[in-house]
Amino acid sequence: MRAPTPAGPDPEGPGLQRPGFGRPSPALLARADRGYARFLAPTTPAAPDDGDQDDAARQR
Repeated sequence: MRAPTPAGPDPEGPGLQRPGFGRPSPALLARADRGYARFLAPTTPAAPDDGDQDDAARQR
């Protein structure tokens, strides 16, 4: 036995997936923006060294 094929278009209504499936939530976008801003933020310069390691490397 087979079910009859509907003659009209697919009915409007809830399916297996939410209507917003595939779209990121506003909270996820905000979190991504914060992470990207942190990635692009200028870094602080490193503290100056004593130079002990550089001197030892030059003497080799």
